[in-house]
Amino acid sequence: MKVMLDTNILISAFILKSKIMNDLIELLSKNHKIFLSSYTIKELIEITETKFKVNKKYLNIFLEKFPFEIINSPKIIKDKLFDIRDQDDYVILYTAIISNMDIFITGDKDFENVKIKKPEILGVREFLEKYNKNDKY
Repeated sequence: MKVMLDTNILISAFILKSKIMNDLIELLSKNHKIFLSSYTIKELIEITETKFKVNKKYLNIFLEKFPFEIINSPKIIKDKLFDIRDQDDYVILYTAIISNMDIFITGDKDFENVKIKKPEILGVREFLEKYNKNDKY
């Protein structure tokens, strides 16, 4: 399946390095195609530099090892496909929709009320419970 990750998932994978995030990345790497929007990459760089004071060199190493493809986010959005509070979130999910992603993984509560058919919007635990038959989360 084609899976797009939200910025907060990447931050968690990069900063926290927890078992659940390691399990997620391993499962995605083995069984799915991972996609990141260009907007997500830009946001990741900004947040890690400003909020977490991470040297860009370490983020680049992480991204070089991370198995993903980039999808260019549109600069201009013409269609209103759904409602969401944060326009930054709109751009990322809009990119997932127009790129025909199967799943969008996020930890952002703003996505809980979004009503769309595809992609399926899941949290990390929800994804692992649904698609990882080996462990319980």
